[in-house]
Amino acid sequence: MLTQQQLKQQAADAALEFVEQVAAPDVVIGVGTGSTADLFIDGLARFAGRIRGTVASSERSAQRLASHGLTVLDLNDVESMPLYIDGADEIDANLHMIKGGGGALTREKIVASVAERFICIADESKLVERMGAFALPIEVIPMAREAVARRLAALGGQPRLREGFITDNGNIILDIAGLSITDAAGLEARVNNMPGVVTCGLFALPGADVALLATQNGIRRLTR
Repeated sequence: MLTQQQLKQQAADAALEFVEQVAAPDVVIGVGTGSTADLFIDGLARFAGRIRGTVASSERSAQRLASHGLTVLDLNDVESMPLYIDGADEIDANLHMIKGGGGALTREKIVASVAERFICIADESKLVERMGAFALPIEVIPMAREAVARRLAALGGQPRLREGFITDNGNIILDIAGLSITDAAGLEARVNNMPGVVTCGLFALPGADVALLATQNGIRRLTR
């Protein structure tokens, strides 16, 4: 039986096949953050010199990309990317996701918005019928912490400050447990409109374009 680490590697390798299809001297690849994204970055090293560069969704990923000799570009210098590759903490059959376990949700959402296709890489344990078992991360401007927490509690959530954590943008994370998410797009819009919220970890507006889910029997591919 494959371990979770081996499944993550399987998903990362499958995403590299998408890179192979688009690799060219003018191509930029968007790269996410997390343990599965780390494995993708390690594999992407073989494309150093074959693509223009990468855009990273976190300082952590930027450092790992640079360590492999891959050029890391500022998103402001990039007009388009064919692919954004990243993991998920939960994903459903509609390819809506919860992301942000690593705290990079805002930059992940920004980088993904510039890419033509979002390729989600994960092991099959991340596929759920209904999202919400994984606490929903929300990046919040510090002065709005309690105001936002009260609004989220009114929605039935149980907000908890992620202790000792500051995002790359200098903000805090509230993790919201106890939600059963039946309308991911609606909830994403509602939370994002709360004053003080930078963004929430729901990726449903839009979600992923392709999910590559590693299973004991190979890659299961879902498309939107």
